Amino acid sequence: MVDVLNLINGRHVPADDTLDLISPATGKVYGTVPRTISASDAIMAAHDAASSWRATPVRERSRLMHALADAIESDLLAFSEAESIDNGKPVELARTVDIPRAVANLRWFASSILEFENEHYETGSRAVNDVLHVPVGVIGAISPWNLPLYLFTWKIAPALATGNTVVAKPSELTPVTAWMLGKLAQDVRFPPGVLNIVHGLGPEVGQSIVDDTRVGAVTFTGGTATGRHIAESMAASFRKVSLEMGGKNPTIIFEDADLEPSISTAAAAAFANQGEICLCGERLLVHEDIYEQVVEGLCRQAAALKIGDPLESETQFGALVSSEHRDRVEAMIQRARDEGGQVIQGGSRPDGLPDHCRDGFFLEPTVITGLDMTARTNQEEIFGPVVCVIPFSTEAEAVELANATDYGLSAAIFTSDADRAARVAPAIEAGTVWVNCWLVRDFRVPFGGVKNSGLGREGGDDALRFCTEARTICTATKTMKGSAQGAVPS
Repeated sequence: MVDVLNLINGRHVPADDTLDLISPATGKVYGTVPRTISASDAIMAAHDAASSWRATPVRERSRLMHALADAIESDLLAFSEAESIDNGKPVELARTVDIPRAVANLRWFASSILEFENEHYETGSRAVNDVLHVPVGVIGAISPWNLPLYLFTWKIAPALATGNTVVAKPSELTPVTAWMLGKLAQDVRFPPGVLNIVHGLGPEVGQSIVDDTRVGAVTFTGGTATGRHIAESMAASFRKVSLEMGGKNPTIIFEDADLEPSISTAAAAAFANQGEICLCGERLLVHEDIYEQVVEGLCRQAAALKIGDPLESETQFGALVSSEHRDRVEAMIQRARDEGGQVIQGGSRPDGLPDHCRDGFFLEPTVITGLDMTARTNQEEIFGPVVCVIPFSTEAEAVELANATDYGLSAAIFTSDADRAARVAPAIEAGTVWVNCWLVRDFRVPFGGVKNSGLGREGGDDALRFCTEARTICTATKTMKGSAQGAVPS
């Protein structure tokens, strides 16, 4: 049994009540997580530690973050297994992608902060302007269940690097690796109160973070409805908010695409991590001339995925995160049938699972055809291993179909025509558009969505700027003795 605890002011402490931790692969309880009602103690600890952490030399903050990354990396297998048990994802995916990316998040921001400089401008001969990037103070970080440590570190790393203290809430469904990270933060001697981790339900402890005006900014990844509520809650006090929310991402395959790699990448975009990635391609738009070939190839790839115990190294496709989530995805598959769609691959709970996994939350990768863009199935985010294939006849129609939702997080285009790519990619209403690839990420570029997919950008300098306030100090040159250069510390 695993008994997760809160990390508050440098100590691991329980809450008065707990929630069960349930393994997605077995359906069995394997631990408890605190059901914290209020984050007030953690916010107070973060508030009290804010001034000293802000004053900590940037190189020392960087050193501690690298030390934390080192500690996670040295425990790679333990973190990978914990992530697999907690989330249901294949352990090999956690070992090769999720945990290494969490390490890379910490390292990148620990290094980039050393180059994130204040700005200095000479305004003719009259004045100089120094722009200082001042920490917000206390930042609330609310992360989701689909990429637990990956997205948890994506949020806390820029906040810590820029001199903010943090109150973080991981998902109550997948809290174990955040708890493990908290223990390592103690081991590498992060000062008490700098990183606080509280567990519980979003409407309870999450809402308490959002409502507390001592929290100067909140960064959130999750569903659009929750993100909208957070934005509304914080609007009255004009505090900063960054929202990375849902998607209904299109993958577009044109008739001139290199077909085999395009189909393979489209299948990965649909079914990676059981389709539980905000960047997954839930809509596959295919030129009518190659439609049958693509559908056949996609179904073949879906059928070939090895479904099984996520802790087995050969497993390629694990369990959905909870019984409630699987029920929701199954209901959406049934709605697709009711709307006139044909489920031509998958759509059922798989047979042949090991005995200990027969109560797990497994669902086959699913391919649906026969629905146009007016169907709710093609408008609402499913967030599971389901892709709908839709034919198009012209480039203009492909763009129109791609943009015909309230979401705009990402898209992928497959074509061998560079001119076509140059026309289509900017026309897609999305924060990220990949051309002949999918999920290729660079830490330096901004990440986020448009429309109902988000507000603000994460990554690179955008993340560092979100975690700071720009403060301009303008000094009249002739009123100062000596040179104005360096009058304000950088």
